[in-house]
Amino acid sequence: MDVSPLAWVLTIVALCLLIAVDFFVGRKPHEVSMKEAGTWTVVWVVLAVLFGLGIWWHSGSKPSGEFFAGYITEKSLSVDNLFIFVLIMKKFAVPSQYQSRVLMIGVIIALVMRAIFIALGAALINSFAWIFYLFGIFLIWTAWKLIKEASAEDHNEEYEENKLLKAVERRFPSTSEYHGTKLFVYENGRKLMTPMLVVMLAIGSTDLLFALDSIPAIFGLTQDAFIVFTANAFALMGLRQLYFLIGGLLDRLVHLSYGLSIILGFIGIKLILHAIHETTDLHVPEISTPVSLGVICGVLIITTITSLRASRNSDAAGV
Repeated sequence: MDVSPLAWVLTIVALCLLIAVDFFVGRKPHEVSMKEAGTWTVVWVVLAVLFGLGIWWHSGSKPSGEFFAGYITEKSLSVDNLFIFVLIMKKFAVPSQYQSRVLMIGVIIALVMRAIFIALGAALINSFAWIFYLFGIFLIWTAWKLIKEASAEDHNEEYEENKLLKAVERRFPSTSEYHGTKLFVYENGRKLMTPMLVVMLAIGSTDLLFALDSIPAIFGLTQDAFIVFTANAFALMGLRQLYFLIGGLLDRLVHLSYGLSIILGFIGIKLILHAIHETTDLHVPEISTPVSLGVICGVLIITTITSLRASRNSDAAGV
């Protein structure tokens, strides 16, 4: 897909304006209602669909299909990430009226870090075709690891801070109480971090670990950096509202991790086949974008249905 520097700039500016609108609409700390979360979720999905259709109008069905496949994949991986966000909110006892602000800043941090990851990934792919082997093997290993973890998964487990966050907390002293939306306060002449900043860093740094899976996954669907970036952006920007909309339903998606492992494994195989095609003279089949999109949607639909059925049966059995 041929994207001019001007188109890149206009796209980034438009995304920044959308983020600004979203931020200022929810600027005042408040508890997010289901109506508000549902409305904004629909808005972000519609915007993503319109953007994908715009790509179709500008460049044709292939890049448009890659965008939708990437968007759906990133969105589904983001839903799995919400389990961890719930644990983080519980760990730091974030008051309900501040959770929206925490997620907003955390998502912005995640978007900036993913943009850096995407730029590095695109540079590697352009320079070294064999990197597809590494991406493919990594995704297959991740899929296997996800299946093993899913078999003994307990979403009520404690959130464990990562090393980066622990290092920050050791280096900078913090308070134990929230002070509205302030990130720093002065107590006895000392500048201290508030739990608000700590939890924002927890959300952002945790997503950095998630990006290690999601960025190679979307590069397995398209090598177009513009599509990779915009698909990630739209998937992340609706994540805050999705947290409030389906937060209570997350425990019912008991088979989601299995579905995501299948998707990651499938994309890993797709990457390896592409690597063989790019680096050897062997004639191997390549998986097309329509097939990828069909597999991703099919797996998500099936795992959602089986999850809801399993949860309903558990409720009926009193488990």
